[in-house]
Amino acid sequence: MISFNEALQHFQTTDLGDLLVSLLKSNCLNVLGVMSLFCDSVGSLDNGQSVHMRVLQTIYRKLTCTRADCPRYGPHWENVGFQGADPATDLRGTGFLGLMHTLYFVMDPEILPLAREIYKLSQHPVQNFPFCVMSINMTRIALHALREEVLSKECNRRQQVVAVLNDFYVAMFLHLYQLWKSQQKTISDSGYVLKEVELFAKKNPKQILKRLEGYLKERRAGTGHRTSPDTLSHSNPSTGDTASRAGSQGGKEDKEMNFTGVCELPPEMEGEARLI
Repeated sequence: MISFNEALQHFQTTDLGDLLVSLLKSNCLNVLGVMSLFCDSVGSLDNGQSVHMRVLQTIYRKLTCTRADCPRYGPHWENVGFQGADPATDLRGTGFLGLMHTLYFVMDPEILPLAREIYKLSQHPVQNFPFCVMSINMTRIALHALREEVLSKECNRRQQVVAVLNDFYVAMFLHLYQLWKSQQKTISDSGYVLKEVELFAKKNPKQILKRLEGYLKERRAGTGHRTSPDTLSHSNPSTGDTASRAGSQGGKEDKEMNFTGVCELPPEMEGEARLI
């Protein structure tokens, strides 16, 4: 298996050199420039890169608690929440960074219990959702927040970019988990939930990061954690949410969830919101 820091060091040492020099020469070494640099260097899933394959295998092994590697292609990837036989097809819009965030989630010992709680919920007979696809959506929202300078203040305060993005990603996943579990959401609600999480996180980045900090502090103190909607009082189920949830409970097997790539989304989503 491979740790997040080892994978990160690989990209920083093998791919960032020339790009970093070019950024320095153009005087654009700011938060957005550094992150764009990182995303460009990470690229997409490459079968020829051993580090890429190790990241993929580590995610599978940590979530399923198995010791053996699995085949590169096959239906087993659906067990951890990819949509088909090839995880690469789900990385549209985030590239390999989508897998890097999932790796961080399952390899950090302090937040691994949360990752496994969310993964367990994703396997629920009624409230199930594709874990890795949802994780990639958290990365997509985090990248948008960074590019819209929502996280610039925090990045400048901490003098870090990757660490802030990691924390924001986990904080949003925690927020989604609490909302999904406490309000008994199902896959038919996913588009609305994602939109709600995105709007709240972008509007309240400091608050959502504080919630993660408080959650981890409670865990360290051994006092447990809350999944009740008291931390979600900013949002009430909309009419669309209620109707969607009622429909899913009445005949969920008759509904098929549609997935789209980031590039296929219209500027403003109209009608049914969808999981990407």
